[in-house]
Amino acid sequence: MASVSVADDRRFVLSLGCPDRPGVIARITSFIAGFGGSIVEAGYHSDAETGWFFTRQAIAADTVPMAPAELRAHFANVAAELGVETEWTLHDSGAPKRTVLLVSKEPHCLHDLLGRAASGELPASIEAVIGNHRDLAEVALAHGVKFHHVPFPADPAERGPAFEQVRELVESYDPDAIVLAKFMQVLPDWLCGQWAGRALNIHHSFLPSFVGARPYHQAFARGVKLIGATCHYVTAELDAGPIIEQDVVRIDHSDTVRDMVRRGRDVERLVLARGLRWHLEDRVLVHGGKTVVFS
Repeated sequence: MASVSVADDRRFVLSLGCPDRPGVIARITSFIAGFGGSIVEAGYHSDAETGWFFTRQAIAADTVPMAPAELRAHFANVAAELGVETEWTLHDSGAPKRTVLLVSKEPHCLHDLLGRAASGELPASIEAVIGNHRDLAEVALAHGVKFHHVPFPADPAERGPAFEQVRELVESYDPDAIVLAKFMQVLPDWLCGQWAGRALNIHHSFLPSFVGARPYHQAFARGVKLIGATCHYVTAELDAGPIIEQDVVRIDHSDTVRDMVRRGRDVERLVLARGLRWHLEDRVLVHGGKTVVFS
């Protein structure tokens, strides 16, 4: 498997969303202070439109006199006080995280993520690469990562068994993130449901513009001056999942479709890497169809 860096500054990361009301921050921070916890990073956001409050608190693990399971049990009482609608997680940054990559034929995102993992820049191990073609097998194997080939029939109506095989392979690694790194296949609704909140996609367009296939050709035909990429969670609605990260690059009238594809690939690499890192670091809170990202 690709290597993963081990951080010296282990943290317990508390992410929470709840209906906004006075005293929420005070209740959370007093709970942490009550056992002598040291908050080393904190983010807050109050959404006036929805009336929800969001926070991410990173607590130095060496200031917490209990194991993560016990800390979760104690905080569950605080969450109950904040209301039944409260959504929260508490993760240990020292617990290894696992990622599985789904690919097709395009290599640029795979090369980038494998390189980041090998250099310790990605806070997870890449356990396996699954491809519907064999083209990228040597790339994965060169990094010591297992490659599984699952062929897909040409007829979309006959792809059910292939998706089931992909699901079984993915779940055998119990991943924290499933990355569609240019997989170029539309996941069926049932699989989107099973992987909700774990499956990330990179779309070669600045969504919501130019959804679906061949977005660079659509952008060229429209004469746009900016092209971009979007990292988002996968949902049953095509290219409409909650957005994690986006970026753009300027183009002009002299750029061909080939130029746009080449420049767009650079943006795709960066956007996917950022989005995946923020997901793995528990910086993304999803509420409805939107995200709050404490980057």
